Amino acid sequence: MSNRPGLRHAFFTRQGGRGEGIYASLNCGFGSDEAPAVVEANRTHAMALMNLPADALVTVHQVHSPNVSVVERPWPRAENPKADALVTDRPGVALGILTADCVPILFADTEAGVIGAAHSGWKGTRDGVSEATIVAMERLGARRGRIHAAIGPAIQQKSYEVGPEFPERFTGLDTATERFFIPSARPGHFMFDLPGLVEARLRALDLASVERSPHDTAAEAELFFSYRRATLRQEPDYGRGLSAIALVQGNV
Repeated sequence: MSNRPGLRHAFFTRQGGRGEGIYASLNCGFGSDEAPAVVEANRTHAMALMNLPADALVTVHQVHSPNVSVVERPWPRAENPKADALVTDRPGVALGILTADCVPILFADTEAGVIGAAHSGWKGTRDGVSEATIVAMERLGARRGRIHAAIGPAIQQKSYEVGPEFPERFTGLDTATERFFIPSARPGHFMFDLPGLVEARLRALDLASVERSPHDTAAEAELFFSYRRATLRQEPDYGRGLSAIALVQGNV
């Protein structure tokens, strides 16, 4: 999804912020234990890079659900609804998603002036967060044949080992999902292609286009935060990367 007139979007890396240590440096997640003032400064910096004011950024309290919030105005963080996707038709509002291995997805129908953003972990993917986002955008006037989707950096199959019970969570609902699991080096375990499944679900919706980043958040420590990498390293916490999209007046 290339930048188009009236649209700004970005998948930010972890670089260029004020955080230190395990949070170095552009941690934008208040869910981490980093000082809130540093996180706030990082979010302000990210908005500045998009030529937007700090208060343009809207996020939600992500709970690995298919819930979608319609944004009519920026709300204070204390009022964040429990949801994993946002949609809007209001210029000047930046929809933000925070991830550290899960799949961020940005959506846009620039002709209708409707955008969306979704956080698609394994639960949200299974339960249809992408599909729910498209339906919510259509209610605002978008048409799926004009919607462009961009899948951002996420944990890739080579880094995502799951246990023997895990594939059934998907294959029990749809046997076609078997192709997103391959045997791992450990007997009875599998490597899961979460971004591949997200891409397949999006392509099944007959959108205008679907693009996918090849970056692996778990493997590229200099560029991305990763929950799985932090767990394997026995680190006490981890940062969150920001993905954001906004409608603006005039050209980008």
